[in-house]
Amino acid sequence: MPAPPQETLVKPDPRLARERNIARWRRRSAIIRVLRIVAPGAIAAILLGLAASVAYNSMRPGGDQPTETNQPIRLLNPRFVGRDEQGRAFVITALSATRDPQEYQKVHLVRPALVVDEQGPDPTRITSATGIFHENTGQLEVAGGVRMASSQQTFETATSQFDTKTGELVGSGPVHGSGALGEITAKSYAVRDKGARTIFQGGVHARLIPKR
Repeated sequence: MPAPPQETLVKPDPRLARERNIARWRRRSAIIRVLRIVAPGAIAAILLGLAASVAYNSMRPGGDQPTETNQPIRLLNPRFVGRDEQGRAFVITALSATRDPQEYQKVHLVRPALVVDEQGPDPTRITSATGIFHENTGQLEVAGGVRMASSQQTFETATSQFDTKTGELVGSGPVHGSGALGEITAKSYAVRDKGARTIFQGGVHARLIPKR
């Protein structure tokens, strides 16, 4: 029988291996040279883009501020409490309150209600459609179907103003009121001396009801 063929071992050519290593090294060197040129340019382009964006936003009216910061502050069911110079407690409530974005101490009220001398024997309640409360001066301005009511009398007028410091209440007309003594109309009124005096002015007409 013929002898089986024997495997022949081929030794790698060291020259070819060296040439392949040199080729790989040259490719890596070429990539590194390209990156050294491209990378700084890319970084510079990114920085220039950021600088241009910042400059554009700073020159644009209003900048890049979120719109929420320009929105007025709105409160639901607000409540303001205090005492006037005569020691009477007052409470101001409303359906909602919105601070004026141009004047922070100015508060716009929807369906405000004012109760004067709430803990006293005869508190006075004033309601209206709208109102403005000036926190810095303590002035409350109400308008739109203004109604002032106590156990002794009721008045309806167009506008009223209450000074939370002095406790004085004034209103402009036309004013229509009714109480135990009868009915009265006028162009303006003022409540002073802790509600003890109500002064009517301008075209005053009264209809008295005699006591029985």
